[in-house]
Amino acid sequence: MERIAIVGSSGHARMVLDVLAAVKAKCCGFIDSFKPAGSVVQGIAVLGDERAIPELQERHRIDSLIIAIGDNYSREQMAQRIREILPGARFATVIHPSCQLGGDVQIGEGCVLMPGSIVNQGSRIGDFCILNTRSSLDHDSEMKNFSSIAPGVTTGGNVQIGVGSCACIGAVIVEKVTIGDYTVVGAGSLLLNSLPDRVVAYGVPAKIIRRREPGDPYLKPRATNY
Repeated sequence: MERIAIVGSSGHARMVLDVLAAVKAKCCGFIDSFKPAGSVVQGIAVLGDERAIPELQERHRIDSLIIAIGDNYSREQMAQRIREILPGARFATVIHPSCQLGGDVQIGEGCVLMPGSIVNQGSRIGDFCILNTRSSLDHDSEMKNFSSIAPGVTTGGNVQIGVGSCACIGAVIVEKVTIGDYTVVGAGSLLLNSLPDRVVAYGVPAKIIRRREPGDPYLKPRATNY
């Protein structure tokens, strides 16, 4: 049985804990920068923060880590910090048993595929991606590193989702659309056309509302439009 430590302990981390239970992996504990060591979440102890990972790995016989931080940019920054602290750190990918995977699908390290998610034939998923509950990535599509699709998101075939980009709850993305890097598609949107890097778009049909920078909250208001 693989022994995995979860980095983060908020709502998304608790969902990851459920996926680990479903695949019968052992959660050694949480690693969290904002809760003191010894705190308990869902009956599992917080072991310490990321700075203690090398020592915690040896003490608790941790085989791999999973970064359970829902915000894409924060997850990317944490992965970078961990690799600086522990070069060669191993990151697990966990896939809920109810997830459906087509043929010739490739999935990178550090990914989480939640209950009911679907990845169809020939799709490519990079490192540290999230496919949330009942989301669907259609055939020959690609999610680049640190990207995510939220619960209920549906894509057509041959869709490209850029580094650090997010499609929020219930968005529909038609076939052959490309979404640039660090771009956000708002909840409930219908995306008919490709989007550049670093913008927020929403609506039916979705339109570009403003520019954004990596690390901005997904729907942070700004004084000027795109």
